[in-house]
Amino acid sequence: MMLGLLFTLVVTSNLRVSTAFSPIQYVSIKSKQSRLMSARDNKGADSLVHAMDRRSAIAQSAVAIAGVSLLPGTANAAVGTLPEFADTNAIVQGITLNVADKSQQDAMVKFLEDAFDFKILRQIKAGPNSDTWMGFGPEQLSIPSNFEIPVSSFAEYGGHASIHIRYDAQDSNVYYRNGDNAPGDNVAFLQVGVPTYRVSQMVKNGGNVLDAYGYVNVVSPCGFPIRSIVGISPDPIMMIAINCQDVQRSRAFYEKLGFVEQEYPYARPSKGTGQFEPPQPPQSVYLAPSPNCMGVLLMQSKNKRKGVTPNPVVRSLNIVYNPSEDTSSSEDELFFSDPSGIGVSLQTVEQFEKEQKLSKN
Repeated sequence: MMLGLLFTLVVTSNLRVSTAFSPIQYVSIKSKQSRLMSARDNKGADSLVHAMDRRSAIAQSAVAIAGVSLLPGTANAAVGTLPEFADTNAIVQGITLNVADKSQQDAMVKFLEDAFDFKILRQIKAGPNSDTWMGFGPEQLSIPSNFEIPVSSFAEYGGHASIHIRYDAQDSNVYYRNGDNAPGDNVAFLQVGVPTYRVSQMVKNGGNVLDAYGYVNVVSPCGFPIRSIVGISPDPIMMIAINCQDVQRSRAFYEKLGFVEQEYPYARPSKGTGQFEPPQPPQSVYLAPSPNCMGVLLMQSKNKRKGVTPNPVVRSLNIVYNPSEDTSSSEDELFFSDPSGIGVSLQTVEQFEKEQKLSKN
């Protein structure tokens, strides 16, 4: 399906990332008790539950880590073995969403499946936590063993982003009430480019359709806004659009994480000149660690003085990175907030792969 495009997407740019990362006022670091399962830990699902509980326990603090390099200064530590990520040490792997209860989690899964053809990639349920990862193909950072050229479709290739839907039965927060607008405006939308979508299934499964003139803007059953475009993208999960009080401040933040300005991605050949896909918003900037992974679209909020309100449904934007040999990496997953109040999770390739094994579908 996408093989011709797939192998033209090999990175050719000389990506460079920050040698020092210090967003001082935003950082929180997990305690030593919050380490992911070690190689000697064989407690299986319970270990992953503890790891996920630890994410809930992170409190925001002003911890300075100036001078500590989280991402290496050169791209000599590729993320996995996919040729598309050969020149980058980090990718945006996806997002994590909070849901208020089990019924909302089930509705979100059905919404993504029936309206956009998302697939369940992996799941785990243990203790009070129930977690589901959804996407359009394997997340693994290598070419799957069952992938064959030219027989297999791009949906069977590795490196896909995912939406992680998380329900904690001990969490009493009501993040979103069905039918309302999105609770908060720091996230404008998650853009997906799919061959087809079904508005009837969006409504049937609890989505609040805002408009559907050429493309669809809908608030999902858990309160997360999605924009869907009929088109083709190497990975249908294209970008997350962020409303910023100050675009340049947000840009500087993500550039410290190794993001660079990329060509704005389109899902249709018309590239924003027709009614079925809008052009890049004026005064916005599109950034990503690699042209071949999900990125962030930074947009100026309508009221610069008022600022933006965080959407509590959005737990984190998830970045997977590979430390270089001369970079010391903590066993702890790092978690902090961007200037718009969006959580950012930094996870090493090793941590990501361990989590995948524990929650394999």
